[in-house]
Amino acid sequence: MPAFSELVTPVVLTRDEAPNIGRTLGQLTWAREVIVVDSFSTDATAEIVATFPNARLVQRRFDDLATQWTFAVSLATTPWVLTLDADYYLPDRTLLEIARLEPPPMVHAYEVEFTYAIRGRPLRRSLYPPRAVLLRRGHFEFYMDGHTQRVRISGITGRLEGRIVHDDRKPLGAFIARQRRYMRDEAAKLRATPMRDLPLSGRVRKLVVVAPFAVLLHTLFVQRLVFSGPAGWYYAFERALAEGILSLELLGLGSRNRS
Repeated sequence: MPAFSELVTPVVLTRDEAPNIGRTLGQLTWAREVIVVDSFSTDATAEIVATFPNARLVQRRFDDLATQWTFAVSLATTPWVLTLDADYYLPDRTLLEIARLEPPPMVHAYEVEFTYAIRGRPLRRSLYPPRAVLLRRGHFEFYMDGHTQRVRISGITGRLEGRIVHDDRKPLGAFIARQRRYMRDEAAKLRATPMRDLPLSGRVRKLVVVAPFAVLLHTLFVQRLVFSGPAGWYYAFERALAEGILSLELLGLGSRNRS
């Protein structure tokens, strides 16, 4: 591949990602080294990673996503890092675009839009936002925002034309367990933020019981996923389920397990 790929280290976070990690690493065989920071998975994640000669597995106990990402990218020695979730799939077009990049000195990151897929079936649209994934080391920092991490970039952020596919193959039970953890943090953020300081989506969420129905209608009819068949319907109800879990947390009826 062209020279820029030699300046990039892909970095992946994992925890019980056996259904996904092999597909993701299979798209990264061009990299001299892929850093995988694992939060002590209990499934076959580590064994799968070990089958890829260019992957280096480091285990670290999870505290929060911002700290975990900060640690993970600190292990890289190249000028750029490509930060990936374990359920991301990079199409050949996107890989080729990255390989041919010639970033100007003032560009310190590139963001990308996502195609959301359900069991390999891409959706026309989704609620998944663009994200800066290609970062120049020394010019960014991670911070927590509710349940997830954000990245603060000092410099110009470019935009890739190619997309990344988000395709989580884990079962629904794993999705629910993950949302229960996420929504505890999201509920705490919403409680602590005055209504006037929230974006429209946050205000709707703070209305509690309105949000699950609003998300269901928005994904099915505004995003037109009603025309995407079973995959679109599944996604719409999955998002409504996540909002329902958040509503329970805001009502104080969420999981009693706060560990």
